[in-house]
Amino acid sequence: MWGRISAVAGLVLASTLALPGTAVAKPKEVDVPVGTWLAARTHPAVQLTSVSYTADVAVPTPEANLEAIRTLTQQGVDAVQSGKISSDENSIYRWVVQQMAKDPGRYFSPGGRERVVEATAGGLCTGWWVTPDGYMVTAAHCVGQEETELAQTFAAQALTKINEKDAADLVADLGDIASDEEILRTATKIFQVWNADNIKIRNVKSSLSLLQSLPGGGVDKTTKTVPIELVAKGTVYPGKDVAILKANGQSDLPTVPLGEDSDVRVGDTLYISGFPGTVTQTSIFNLESKLDPAFTEGPYNAARQTPEGVPYIQTQAPSYPGNSGGPVFGKDGRVIGILVGGLIQQDGGSTEGESFVLPVSIVKEKLNEKNIKPAESSTTKAYNEALDLFFQNRYSDALPKFRETQALQPSHPYVAKYISDSQQAVTAGKDESGTPILPWLLWGGGGLVALFVIGTIASVARGRRRSRSPAPFPPAPYGAQPGYPAHAGQYGQPHHGQQGQPYGAPQRYQQRAPYPLPAAPEDTRAVRPYSPYGPPQAQPGPGAPGGPGANTRIAGLEAELEQLRRTMGRPPEQR
Repeated sequence: MWGRISAVAGLVLASTLALPGTAVAKPKEVDVPVGTWLAARTHPAVQLTSVSYTADVAVPTPEANLEAIRTLTQQGVDAVQSGKISSDENSIYRWVVQQMAKDPGRYFSPGGRERVVEATAGGLCTGWWVTPDGYMVTAAHCVGQEETELAQTFAAQALTKINEKDAADLVADLGDIASDEEILRTATKIFQVWNADNIKIRNVKSSLSLLQSLPGGGVDKTTKTVPIELVAKGTVYPGKDVAILKANGQSDLPTVPLGEDSDVRVGDTLYISGFPGTVTQTSIFNLESKLDPAFTEGPYNAARQTPEGVPYIQTQAPSYPGNSGGPVFGKDGRVIGILVGGLIQQDGGSTEGESFVLPVSIVKEKLNEKNIKPAESSTTKAYNEALDLFFQNRYSDALPKFRETQALQPSHPYVAKYISDSQQAVTAGKDESGTPILPWLLWGGGGLVALFVIGTIASVARGRRRSRSPAPFPPAPYGAQPGYPAHAGQYGQPHHGQQGQPYGAPQRYQQRAPYPLPAAPEDTRAVRPYSPYGPPQAQPGPGAPGGPGANTRIAGLEAELEQLRRTMGRPPEQR
């Protein structure tokens, strides 16, 4: 009998919840674009990396090859006589230095005296944590240069004053034409090439580090340098351009999960996170804002393969020098590859739509070589749970999780801002955190129907007691004894939906860098690594079917109704 009464009552309560104007609404699901969701989750694990060098740089004093210069001068006279160039002195000298710039080594040779300077050079890239204790992934070309490339870097960054002096000396030897800016610029190019070809580098020392932001403080108090060590390094593009780094003494660092190559295919949207040099190397922005990664997206265009057989992914997601080493994500938030390089135009600019990504299988291969196991940190777990609540506008529910994150990782660069934003949202009345179902049901829009149901149950129980012995009803849990079968749709039967799903339906948006890249050497249109130098558904809310608080609240409702059943099953003198 109680089973039938309970079934009827359950159906009545179910219909009460479905009545217009009395339904318990699910928490509002905020439509968050995939890119927004991904950026919020992954930014803490994406770091700005720095490689720096110090060395003694020496270049010999250039000595003019007088015979070659006399021959060149005679060719200039012939050009004047044939009308190819003007007969004025500046036009002749301009033509002479232009010919020298085509082959500086023909007209100058190393002298005996060396000029030595203490030089520094370096560059910035992107890396990302894969373990809570400090293992990081980046690109191989971000952690060191070959000797030839390093010489070019030092020549470009350390020999400026020497190049300028050599150019001024040449112009002075040619005659009193120092006011001719074009001749001076061409002469400078001569010695930029010549000194780079004859440079000698000694006592090289290198270091790797992270530049991390600190919460709070002014521009001069928002960064710290964390030394990192090279653990493993692959071969620079077109090889397996990946490296593993380690920061010692770390714990509970934010991490990002690794996916599979098969997680994405042609046509899917890819997302790149990193630090473009167009931002980190400009004075337009302050230091603190430079330490926030940039996020871009674009379609997976094609699967490629190098002559060495190394697979690469071509994507239309924009990327720039400085993005090298950055993680590339699928829409589910897992890393599917590492950004390595792009197609460089003849003017030095990168070609959008031609960024190249090393698949995650190559990253895993390098990690496995060192027995490094990627793992989610406690910080990441708490932070992601807090973000899920935050994006549902459940600010008071999110606050404890954000505070847990802060306790686990006090230097977390973003959590303090989320705590502040959540507190302000609660104060402003924007909080949509849920409330228990039973009080709303009894005192809200469905109260009258619920009271009617309870009264009906009590009346039937009294009639049942008058026709039977006054022995108390067995206090066993509802549905646990033979003869009391459970029924679909009874009190508090939870609807088991999936939890922990990403939020919001995918929405396309395009983010573009506002500034062009510096010019590169002419005729360099080729794929190369970027040099560091130079629609998922929202998670249900509390009390919603399948939500984080659903089972707890439904269980509370079940307990209260069970107590009511037990009380009505006792004789009046025992109530």
